[in-house]
Amino acid sequence: MNPSQAPVSVTDLVPSLPRLVAEELLFEATLKSEPEDFVVEEVPAYEPQGEGEHLFLWVQKRDVSPEWLISQLARHFQVRRDEIGTAGLKDRRAVTRQWVSIPADAEALVETFASEEIQILQSVRHRNKLHTGHLRGNQFEITLRHVPDDALQRAEQIIAKLSETGVPNYFGQQRFGIDGETLELGRNLLRGTASPQDIPPKRRKFLTRLALSAAQSSLFNQVLAERMTNGLLHTVQPGDVMQVSASGGLFVVEDPEREQERFDRGETVITGPIFGPKMKSPTGDPLTREQAVLEQSGLTPDVFRTHKKLTPGARRPLLVRPENLTAAAVENGLRVTMTLPSGVYATVVLREFLKNA
Repeated sequence: MNPSQAPVSVTDLVPSLPRLVAEELLFEATLKSEPEDFVVEEVPAYEPQGEGEHLFLWVQKRDVSPEWLISQLARHFQVRRDEIGTAGLKDRRAVTRQWVSIPADAEALVETFASEEIQILQSVRHRNKLHTGHLRGNQFEITLRHVPDDALQRAEQIIAKLSETGVPNYFGQQRFGIDGETLELGRNLLRGTASPQDIPPKRRKFLTRLALSAAQSSLFNQVLAERMTNGLLHTVQPGDVMQVSASGGLFVVEDPEREQERFDRGETVITGPIFGPKMKSPTGDPLTREQAVLEQSGLTPDVFRTHKKLTPGARRPLLVRPENLTAAAVENGLRVTMTLPSGVYATVVLREFLKNA
């Protein structure tokens, strides 16, 4: 078997990703002892207007996967799964609160919904269906258990460090599935050794999209790790694709000295590849580095055209700066709070605190 075609274990992949924080500051802790130790609340991009053909449900779930949440709502409200809208997927082993949209025709069934794991806290009409990405971010309140006596002092030093450097914007381990199964499926779909028709019909659309995204995410992580290893995470290079922090606009670097100053002021951020036919490509050395990662994975740019509707391509910031990142001692643990932009993983931030994350 070609090494690039060997099954990939995400448990091997993720711990190998380099960190910014020095090893001696890291400490061990237990994460998600109980779902209540990991609380996530969506920060919506807008509030529902109170009228329209869609019904927004403010939903709290406990220890429930995103897929199971959708299936339960579809069953109770007697709607198709694709008629349900969410802004983003939320962790399973957690207590999470988020907006979910359903057709307003089902409004009468809200009062009869009953579940121990899922509660509908509010319902409001809106004119449009909720779509992926329609959120500003997520607020996290995470309690770490079985921490050392000096965990708070270490955490405060780490927070001071990360406020200067930012955090590597890796995709989290949960992106790749248990033992990397979702990642492996995505790579096989891209290589043509697997087909969406191999997936059971009820899960085909959801899992195909998730698996292909996992493959793209793994490649991004590898590009980011390579850049960190070579000391280039905070260095703007000619040909880099930058993102304007305020607007999200992309441009290719022609004057690295000028753009380094803007990057250092936080006006822009260096981006990495979410490979696909519509992705804005770098030039020069950054392009060579990204192409090398793709080749090492046994893939070519053309494979993303096979699934171009699901893998159009994009750019993603290599660094993220968490807002309101704090740590406080609580009974039997340490509580870390933060607000992160859409698509950023709290577990990735915690990797800069924990030896075992």
